[in-house]
Amino acid sequence: MSTHAKRERLLLADLLEATGPDAPTLCEGWKTRDLAAHVVVRERRPDAAGGALIKQLAPRLEKVMEEYAAKPYEELIQLIRTGPPRFSPFSLKQIDEAANTVEFYVHTEDVRRAQPDWTPRELDPVFQDALWSRLERTARLTGRGAPTGLVLRRPNGQTAVAHRGTPVVTVTGAPSELLMFALGRQRVADVELEGEKEAISEVRETKQLGI
Repeated sequence: MSTHAKRERLLLADLLEATGPDAPTLCEGWKTRDLAAHVVVRERRPDAAGGALIKQLAPRLEKVMEEYAAKPYEELIQLIRTGPPRFSPFSLKQIDEAANTVEFYVHTEDVRRAQPDWTPRELDPVFQDALWSRLERTARLTGRGAPTGLVLRRPNGQTAVAHRGTPVVTVTGAPSELLMFALGRQRVADVELEGEKEAISEVRETKQLGI
């Protein structure tokens, strides 16, 4: 049975192939070639990938990213499509599903929503529930830099507190859209915000959301 992560991986690879290496993305400073290099390095170069979180390793990550971005674009897409090597923890189905479902969904949307003619994508309820489960577990991490209190709410009333504080801004939307919002893509997330006008403006404009 195909997992959510496997499906999103293939969708991302197909989309990167269709848009070409120089298309825009929602990731500041990155074109599609850079995003593809990021995905490959994350899975295949653990010696460098830690630079995304550990400041001392950032120069090494930048160097390795540049090396991979210089590879033929078709090679990068094929590496994404075929998945990580056997020695990688990501090659284990359970780890792949846990670590890559959100990663590939968000990066697919990073490419889709940066294009001028993008249209909303219908997601099945099972996948929305899977995204909500991951959002619940990471809400405090992604919202730790919020300038106000921040609550994420599904249309069915389920909530996750992303940041405690006052005033409180409540963001309502499908789990897929709440993820985009919580990971710093507020501008393109299809959500509704409730709260004080100034607080809503602060949350919409902050660059401190995400990991």
